[in-house]
Amino acid sequence: MQTIAASQPSLPSSGSDFVVVDGLTKRFGEITAVDGVSFTIRGGEFFSLLGPNGAGKSTTIRMLATILEPTAGDATIGGFSLARDAGRVRELIGVCPQNLALYEELSALDNLLFFGGMVGLSRHQARERADEILALIGLTERAKSRVSTFSGGMQRRLNIGIALMGRPALLFLDEPTVGIDPQSRNNIFETVKQLNRDGVTVLYTTHYMEEADQLSDRVAVIDGGRIVALGTPDELKAPHGDPREVTLEEVFLQLTGRRLRD
Repeated sequence: MQTIAASQPSLPSSGSDFVVVDGLTKRFGEITAVDGVSFTIRGGEFFSLLGPNGAGKSTTIRMLATILEPTAGDATIGGFSLARDAGRVRELIGVCPQNLALYEELSALDNLLFFGGMVGLSRHQARERADEILALIGLTERAKSRVSTFSGGMQRRLNIGIALMGRPALLFLDEPTVGIDPQSRNNIFETVKQLNRDGVTVLYTTHYMEEADQLSDRVAVIDGGRIVALGTPDELKAPHGDPREVTLEEVFLQLTGRRLRD
């Protein structure tokens, strides 16, 4: 597969703390959605944040992505504080939201060019980058097709492509494989794994436990706005039996319960 991150100058040193979250809190009126969350993510790490609906994972990501302002606490990304250096943080990150951020009346190429301009690329730079990304996500032949004609899987892949236009050092992926066909899911897996091998740090959320087990260096489980477990998949599974036989889904249900969270 084509390597696209090798020329990125701001990729962090592998193994050093790149994301440091310290007491991050978010309240909405009387409701505390995130309650003093703390964790670190090392440079080049594939880190998954798992939790039931309403557990606080999307709110945590929105704060780290500078979309929401924390009520208390702070985090640094690449040494830059959310509270004091939000603009510098935005230069380091790419965000792929769960809800598609696409202009359906435009082509795939025009979507990428538009968002390339949003991250400060010249027209020429944006076109070069868009061509790289279209090849990476398997949409070169549909570059000039309107997004409204795309399948759900194609739109999900393009959604990730948009997040990559600025060559992020940290990529946020919020449920990127929800509701798509196996072929698109496999393409997303391979794309994300290649980016991670090239040094991009990944913060991933999913409700598919096998994805987190397969992809993650470490996993944090959040429930009730608090981190209730953190470790490698095998470390989380070991207290419950042989890690080769216990599934991460079993561990997740043990930690968060079986009560419906609709």
